[in-house]
Amino acid sequence: MLVVMDHRASEEDVEAVVQTIEEMGYEPEPIPGRQRTAIGVVGNDGYVDEDPFVALDGVREVIHVSRPYKQVSREWRPEETVIELPNGATIGGEGVTIMAGPCSVESEEQILEAARRVKRAGATVLRGGAFKPRTSPYSFQGLGEPGLELLARAREETGLAIVTEALDPSGVELVARYTDIIQIGARNMQNYSLLRAAGSAGKPVMLKRGISATLREWLLAAEYLLNEGESRVILCERGVRNFDDHARYLLDLTAVPSAKQETHLPVIADPSHGTGDRKKVPPMARAAVAAGADGLLVEVHPDPPHALSDGAQSLTPDRFDELMEELEAIAASIDRHLTPAVREAVEAAG
Repeated sequence: MLVVMDHRASEEDVEAVVQTIEEMGYEPEPIPGRQRTAIGVVGNDGYVDEDPFVALDGVREVIHVSRPYKQVSREWRPEETVIELPNGATIGGEGVTIMAGPCSVESEEQILEAARRVKRAGATVLRGGAFKPRTSPYSFQGLGEPGLELLARAREETGLAIVTEALDPSGVELVARYTDIIQIGARNMQNYSLLRAAGSAGKPVMLKRGISATLREWLLAAEYLLNEGESRVILCERGVRNFDDHARYLLDLTAVPSAKQETHLPVIADPSHGTGDRKKVPPMARAAVAAGADGLLVEVHPDPPHALSDGAQSLTPDRFDELMEELEAIAASIDRHLTPAVREAVEAAG
């Protein structure tokens, strides 16, 4: 439930609502807006009686949130969430943010070369896995903390923000120490202890959709993060299981506008994992921007044939350069734009 205050409500009026919520045994969650404040009621599993609130001074209306996910819903917060990163990049709003880099951090030379190239093309966030959950136990599992140190080195040199994955609750603190965005992978979307740990780590979180998850399950997983206090959550559509074999997964681009109708959180797409084939990545990246995605997560490797993981879906730096120009044109056609650093890079190249 949301208690919406009148724009003329005083601080005392807001405090009276907060106290009433607490007296009822629930948790108040003030949500300041541009024109008025709303106070959310958290902790209720069912209907909450609105009568104690309607007679209070300064209360404009009471809205019963009908969605099972409360804090991520547009009923809770109609305004778009825009996340600002330490390097000035933003995720959400009018811009389209590009995150790019290799699937895995393999060496200092590899990650620095990848970072330089994606930065030159206009990406504002560097992706790279230090811990890799692989289907086979014999596949490359990542460098661990040395990989995190190399990501930090790349950030220091290029100014790119960093996104990398945490695999379990015990590893969240370590990842948070080095990264700017904590990634929750598709295999861990419903790892609730991990979600709770990430939601209380003090860093933005990118939540990938599980390979068999419904939209409702995805948003409920995001609710765990917000319920722990982290409002800077990014939803990432990365493909779901398919009944056909023409692609590794089915990149569900209908999930982009569907999620944006339901939630105020930014929604991005991962065309690399969503297809598993570098030839299919550019067309699906273009389609994702056209569908309204707030950003892309694209795998780029300096030498894809020799990548230790996911080389088949990784773009070469030269192809990524071309893709960035294509994306700028598509974004402009729907009255959006790539992030400012991207626009400057494209203009400088052309």
